[in-house]
Amino acid sequence: MYKRYLLLFCICALVATPMTGYAAQARSSFGKGVLKVGATGGDVYELQGRLKFLGYYTGPVDGKFRDRTYRAVRLFQYAFGIDVDGTVGPLTKRRLWEATRVWVPGLENRIYKKGDEGGYVWELQRRLRFIGFYTGKVDGKFQDRTERAVRLFQYEFGLKVDGRVGPETKLKLWKATRYWRPGAKVGPGKVRRAPMTRIKPMSKVPQSNAGLSKQDIRMMAQAVHAEARGESFIGKVAVAAVILNRMESEKFPDTPSAIIFQPMAFTAVADGQIWLEPDKESEKAVHAALNGWDPSGGALYYFNPATATSDWIWSRPQIKRIGQHIFTR
Repeated sequence: MYKRYLLLFCICALVATPMTGYAAQARSSFGKGVLKVGATGGDVYELQGRLKFLGYYTGPVDGKFRDRTYRAVRLFQYAFGIDVDGTVGPLTKRRLWEATRVWVPGLENRIYKKGDEGGYVWELQRRLRFIGFYTGKVDGKFQDRTERAVRLFQYEFGLKVDGRVGPETKLKLWKATRYWRPGAKVGPGKVRRAPMTRIKPMSKVPQSNAGLSKQDIRMMAQAVHAEARGESFIGKVAVAAVILNRMESEKFPDTPSAIIFQPMAFTAVADGQIWLEPDKESEKAVHAALNGWDPSGGALYYFNPATATSDWIWSRPQIKRIGQHIFTR
């Protein structure tokens, strides 16, 4: 009888081990404490690394929980249906770990290319399939069909077409598939395209605030309306994206209002048009940019070539032209 009980115990232990290991792995990813602004150390390094892997965080992985990390956490929480409070408690940790299971330190900067195999390639193929670029078998093998899908994605989204998946391509792909979840499928004739490929005003834009106040969002809408009145919807989103890009740059202040009212930064401030009432399309453009659409290609500046006389702005590396504006680095 004793041997029978011992055998039963061993079988139960073997069956339970995988689930126990999985839970232990999830728990060991972060410490037990809640992470919030002001926190430092290893847990914050991991938080930033995982958020950067998904494309939410674009700053340095330095282990310091400051404003940029706070905004990235809030964006993640918004996208994953978690209470948006900017603090990293048990639920946020678990959802983040589940979304980045293949992440290891340094992986956020790895470049994937033909010949690679493994966890991230599975996700790459699934995300590309979700928006209709990949039609092959999801097998975790980066071969010819996967490379062609990557190159097609890069071409359509204005990236360097090299078939390699580096940080810029990963970020763009994540933003284009932010509503993808493991197990999501796209049926025949139901290819999904990302909001970034749309060229007409969206009838309904998710109301993300990306951790910004209503006042800041209102000010952004005023700036977009004043600076891009008469431009296409894409042109308006691009202007909003420039403001957000400056927030992520160490060269500029870290709030929209401070950026907009920097001396000599925006013509609309100098001539008083900043105080015009923004229209609905300008408000939609701001929310589209807050949701991750950046038609400017990461620009920090823009100018109208018909009126610009500054040698300095003409010397900036140009990215693209949208309507009457040239967007530059």
